[in-house]
Amino acid sequence: MSHIFVKNEFNLQNLNVMIEKIKELPENMIGFKTAGHVVKGDVDFVKSEVRLLIDETSKLNYLLFFDNSPTDFALGAWLHESLLSIKNITKWTRAAIVTDCQRMINFTKVFNTIMPGEFKGFKKEDYMLAIDWTSEKIDLD
Repeated sequence: MSHIFVKNEFNLQNLNVMIEKIKELPENMIGFKTAGHVVKGDVDFVKSEVRLLIDETSKLNYLLFFDNSPTDFALGAWLHESLLSIKNITKWTRAAIVTDCQRMINFTKVFNTIMPGEFKGFKKEDYMLAIDWTSEKIDLD
């Protein structure tokens, strides 16, 4: 039985990077792409990168691109935790969630009522529109 545990532990340690910073975005925003199982260390990485942006711009324009399919509750709960863990930062301006999961897009609307700033969900096909909106290049109703 301990052999199975070691095997599972080994597999977990060999997972690819699950969240990565998106490069080549406008300077007034930050973005991350997720894939696979997201863990607490990923949330800590996001928080530290967000703080760097706020130090530079005094505000937070944030994009999260789900490359995986966030259809299970665990990933939705992670999204909720990660956004709320940053809520003490009063610099929220715009946040976009990019996914093909309609449930997550609808879930994003909840943040407009509980957090400062604007939150919008976008389909993957609207990725460039999400960047333009998040970077405050355009406004959407």
